[in-house]
Amino acid sequence: MSAAIKTHVKKGDTVKVIAGNHKGSQGIVLQVYPAKSQVLVEGVRMITKATRATQEGAEGGLIKREGPIHISNVKLLEKKAKA
Repeated sequence: MSAAIKTHVKKGDTVKVIAGNHKGSQGIVLQVYPAKSQVLVEGVRMITKATRATQEGAEGGLIKREGPIHISNVKLLEKKAKA
């Protein structure tokens, strides 16, 4: 078992990418992977993934989805508003 690592961003926060190929991009955090020190940011680092057709009805082909970014490359702009 690995201990939970404290991160400066959480799911739902608005962040800005401050380093790397996607520098200057902004978006909302979709997922945080504290063990890998990575985050998924909405609309940033879009990758193309090949998928197979399945019996459940999903067609095969190429899909676009967000790729992970190292957590040190993002800066918190706005925290998620509490309900």
